[in-house]
Amino acid sequence: MIKITIFLLAFLSITVMSYGMPIQSFAAGVAPLTVNVEFSSYREGAEIDITGYIKDYDQSNDVTIRIQDPNGSFVYLSQITPNSDGTYSDSVKAGGTINKAGEYTILAFWNSNRNQTTFEYLGSSEPAPAPSTPTPTPTPTPTSEVMDMEPEPVVETESVSEPMCGAGTVLKDGVCVVKEKESSSGGGCLIATAAYGSEMAPQIQFLREIRDNTVLQTESGSVFMTGFNQFYYSFSPAVADYERENPVFKETVKLALTPMLTSLAILNYVDIDSETEMLGYGIGIILLNIGMYFVAPAVIIIKIKNRK
Repeated sequence: MIKITIFLLAFLSITVMSYGMPIQSFAAGVAPLTVNVEFSSYREGAEIDITGYIKDYDQSNDVTIRIQDPNGSFVYLSQITPNSDGTYSDSVKAGGTINKAGEYTILAFWNSNRNQTTFEYLGSSEPAPAPSTPTPTPTPTPTSEVMDMEPEPVVETESVSEPMCGAGTVLKDGVCVVKEKESSSGGGCLIATAAYGSEMAPQIQFLREIRDNTVLQTESGSVFMTGFNQFYYSFSPAVADYERENPVFKETVKLALTPMLTSLAILNYVDIDSETEMLGYGIGIILLNIGMYFVAPAVIIIKIKNRK
């Protein structure tokens, strides 16, 4: 019972503190964030050059680049520090994790801004080997030596493509995962987004406001997010995929998040101006959730057993 309680507490805390970035619509004119690729299609081994521009760049946060395959799964993740003029660039080689023919989506995130572009992956571009033509033997003459010309053997080499991981990620068991960075911002909540079906869901936007306007405004909150993101992305893709495959599990996660979202609403009615207040309110909300999720159910279970 104690082990299950500890696991559920960790899972709920993880889900609350991470969430997706919003899709923001822009009026006519220069968008606050742009992202582009040089060509509309690529073949295996080609360099995919990603460029973009941030309007009114304030040098506050890095740009996060994600690439989704035709099935919607993430195959590339990178965090880039833009230049002082707001421009940024990245490069990834087609092949490795980008290995399914079809349309890929490049997503760019900076602060509350998001933009995207697409490209087509066409697969391998190696032509079929041409049939070899034997070299004819010259006709011997009285004044020349007879020489047999044989073609040199052709050695075929097999190329092995390795996954290409961008800045801010490392290769682990054939998958690019986020490595620890000094920056504590960014990151999309795969579990919560999968539960509510969209990064624009009101619950996701509420969690985002708590992070940006409360947690990240203190040093202790920023330190927590830095370590948390490294741990969270080690397992959240698998949980999110299972939510998409199992509607019952998805509804269970959504139901489990409701009391926690209610308790977090307390932070909208208090002023947190110091590290002490952040720690105090944070610990208080954690204890409140422990009471709702574990203490109350445990008391009910004990009473039911005593009646038997």
